[in-house]
Amino acid sequence: CLSVSPSSVFLSLCVPLLSVPPPLSLPPVSLSVRPNRSQFFEYESLIVSCEVQGSSAGWTLKRYTSTGKLSACGTDWGKQQGFSCIVSLILSDSGVYWCESGSGEHSTTVNITVHAGAVILESPALPVTVGDSVTLRCRYQGTPSDLTADFYKDGSLVRTETTGEMTIPAVSRSDEGLYKCSNSEGDSPERRMTLTDPTTVPVLSMSLPRLLSSLLVVCPYLLVTVILLVKCNRRRAQGKNLSSYIALAPTTCCPNTL
Repeated sequence: CLSVSPSSVFLSLCVPLLSVPPPLSLPPVSLSVRPNRSQFFEYESLIVSCEVQGSSAGWTLKRYTSTGKLSACGTDWGKQQGFSCIVSLILSDSGVYWCESGSGEHSTTVNITVHAGAVILESPALPVTVGDSVTLRCRYQGTPSDLTADFYKDGSLVRTETTGEMTIPAVSRSDEGLYKCSNSEGDSPERRMTLTDPTTVPVLSMSLPRLLSSLLVVCPYLLVTVILLVKCNRRRAQGKNLSSYIALAPTTCCPNTL
C-alpha cells in the first residue's frame, strides 16, 4: 500500500478544477462608430460597423429613423463594405443604429443626429466608462472668428471655455445628463451622456454546468481512490497491532507456572 493521505489526493485532483485562471467575459457584438461622435453636419460621412471576435458573419446593421422607418444597411441607405456600412449623411439619416443577428440578439444602440444648423456638440457616441476622461467640443460649420463656447448640462451653464472644448478628467454618475454648447454662431442640439461601470472579471473560470460535469467525471475516481487508501491504512494499522500482540504474548499471556 502507498503511504498517501486521502486529503492530499483531493487537493491534487479537485482543487485545480476550481482554480483555473478565469477567462474574460466579452459581449457577443459591439457597435463601432467612426468618427466617434453622435452629432454630424449634413453631407458628412459616417462609418458604422458590427465588430465580433473572430467573425462578424450573421450580423446585420439596422436603424430606425426619426421618420419612423426600420431598415437594414444596403437597402435604401448606406453602402455595405465588408462588415461596415458607409453613410453619406442627410437629415433623414437621423435615428437609432444597432447590430442585430438572425436570432434577434442585438448590440447597444447609438443615437445619430444630423444637424442642419451651424453648431454641433462633439461627444462620444457610445456610453462612457466611469472614471474615464471625456472631452466635449463645440464644432462649427466653417471657421468662426471666436472659439469661445458655453457648455450646458440639463439646461444650466457648466462653464465657458475660450478653446471651444470642455474636459471632464474622470466622469462619475453625477456627470450623466443632457449636454449642449452655444456660441456666437448658434446652439448645438442636446446630447445625453450615459455612463457604464468598468468591466469586472468573474471569479469562477467556467460555467456552473461545465464545473459540475468536470467534478462528476473526476470525483468518482477520486472517491474510489480515497476508499482504497482508507482500507489500506486500516489494514496496515491492524497488522502493526497484531505484531505488537504477538511480541508481547510470551510474557503477558503465558506466565510460567510452578
